[in-house]
Amino acid sequence: MREKRFDQRLAGAIPYLRKGKVLSDVGTDHAHLPIYACQNGICPRAVASDINRGPVENARRNIAAAGLADKIATVCTPGLDGIQAYAPEDITIFGMGGELIASIIDAAPWTRDARIRLVLQPMSHAEILRAYLLQNGFCILDQTLVKEDKVYQIICAEYDGIARSEDDMALWFGSHNVERMHPLLGELLENKRRLLQTGADGKKMGGKDASFELSMLAQIDALYARIKEKGERI
Repeated sequence: MREKRFDQRLAGAIPYLRKGKVLSDVGTDHAHLPIYACQNGICPRAVASDINRGPVENARRNIAAAGLADKIATVCTPGLDGIQAYAPEDITIFGMGGELIASIIDAAPWTRDARIRLVLQPMSHAEILRAYLLQNGFCILDQTLVKEDKVYQIICAEYDGIARSEDDMALWFGSHNVERMHPLLGELLENKRRLLQTGADGKKMGGKDASFELSMLAQIDALYARIKEKGERI
């Protein structure tokens, strides 16, 4: 199998990692992220974990080849199970569905600690992940979009114990991305628009209520028009 390179999606985590903090990379695959962070002096040590033995072995080989076996531990474990023992301060969970990421955090109550930062990249259902974080006392500090083969969302959050709520557009696309009109927002909106339109058409054909999808489509169109207007003014 061809090994993954350190791509733009993974690189999107780097601005949110705090210098001098211990890193836990969940679902690490080839351990490219913790290797980069240790090689570049961002974190003094790290733990790379995955639920499957194959990725853990890949990670171990890459860590050894980088000469970082004394700095990066490898663990075969589901989610954050057992990771608390390594006292991580920054936790990255990339490349999983938003529902799964939420369940991993929920199963690790020790992450409800103001000293711990979460840097998350949901492959799907970012709205479910954001809703979970906000409802369970995590403050979303920042968000961004990065593009590799498609546009990916990255969420940076820390626990402060304050429950919050946001509207559907903020949950789906990130309030920071909408407020800043991120350069990749238009492409993300278009991708989601296609999915919502397909869902709405399917529901209408089946005689089901498509009011949510139609409402979201109208809001997406309105925001897309604002983005286009801004581009024309520039």
